[in-house]
Amino acid sequence: MLQVIAIALGGAFGALSRYFLIGLVTDWLGRGFPFGTLLVNVLGSFLIGILYVLIVLKMHVSPELKSILVVGFLGAFTTFSTFSLEAFIMISQGLLLSAVTYILSSVILCILAVWAGISLAKII
Repeated sequence: MLQVIAIALGGAFGALSRYFLIGLVTDWLGRGFPFGTLLVNVLGSFLIGILYVLIVLKMHVSPELKSILVVGFLGAFTTFSTFSLEAFIMISQGLLLSAVTYILSSVILCILAVWAGISLAKII
């Protein structure tokens, strides 16, 4: 039961963090391209790379801490379902170049961010 509560708490903080960060980025860069969602997914990928090394490989933390950070916080913070909907809407609106740019940049940058997070965490 403690693990479920940890996931719920982490999820609440992750969802609120996503909401506020996307709002800030959208206010700054506008709504013409989903930069906020892209940033959240890249940042979430970077953080999961760091946490993977620190939590799984180096520290061997409790299941509750792993759950609050990875399953709860990052699970609610990253927005792959939002990414998928935004890409679908771009395609359905005929914005193929924007859709392809968004899809490729999201996938490539997020994989690179996981690698960067893992690389950084191994140095720490």
